[in-house]
Amino acid sequence: MSSDPVVIDGGDRSCVRLLLELRGHIAGLAPGTVVHLIAADPAAPIDLPAWCHLTGHHYLGPVDDALTPTYALRVAADARPTSPESPWRPR
Repeated sequence: MSSDPVVIDGGDRSCVRLLLELRGHIAGLAPGTVVHLIAADPAAPIDLPAWCHLTGHHYLGPVDDALTPTYALRVAADARPTSPESPWRPR
């Protein structure tokens, strides 16, 4: 496993769309992989930790030295699935 984080650029997508895309991106990543999510949506610092709590992924917080709003999480081995059309609802 690389020590470099996987960077996902969510741009200015709304958090719902962002979480759907994030879920798809991390589905194939090895447990323990660190992901840096670039997200301009002002709800991201609230929604991302809540989603990580719901799914079991580990929210690591904002990335301090990033030029744009970026948040870190670690992929969990035993993540809980969410509804295919609603990333904020457990399956």
